[in-house]
Amino acid sequence: MLKILGRRTSFNVMKVLWVADELGLPYEHDNDIGGNYGRNREALYLALNPNGTVPTVIDDDFVMWESNSICRYLCRKHNSPLFPTELQAAQRVDRWMDWSTGVHSPRMSAVFPPLIRLKPEQRDMKAIAAGVEAWGTTLKIIEAQLGRTPYLAGDRLTLAEVTNVALVHRWFKLPIERIELPNIAAWYGRVGQNPRARKHCYTELS
Repeated sequence: MLKILGRRTSFNVMKVLWVADELGLPYEHDNDIGGNYGRNREALYLALNPNGTVPTVIDDDFVMWESNSICRYLCRKHNSPLFPTELQAAQRVDRWMDWSTGVHSPRMSAVFPPLIRLKPEQRDMKAIAAGVEAWGTTLKIIEAQLGRTPYLAGDRLTLAEVTNVALVHRWFKLPIERIELPNIAAWYGRVGQNPRARKHCYTELS
């Protein structure tokens, strides 16, 4: 059976839980790893994942880390249209997955942790405001794409949504001044109609 290790409040864990549920896979989930739970720097965990990050996923005796690659693996193994097999269609999904890690997540990370995990007196509000502005500029890339297609990689939900919507959820739920992004708002609503997405990604911030 599939084993998923890592706290469900991590957006990287959210992705994998959503995909596993989307594919109807049975799995065991050890939530009490990472963040306030700790355990991810213990020798036993580091033997599985030397980065000490979450999630780590074990498929029988095959150990995986890095959430995007785990999602691709599960979709390939179970022939899911969330990650298409046609070369150009797959690249359209892949680029949004890589973008979420290399561009989108760092922009979110300049805003989310200090607002949610620091005490008010510890926050650098000028840095947070600059982070919000940079994040909004980055989201305009998604906004433009969603003016052309209903989903990021085309006309249906794919791993492009799985790897980006939890970040967008934070944009809409954080106590920040947001620019208007109507295409993203409509897309966020469409994706949120999926009960697996809502279960794992449309959650309270912590």
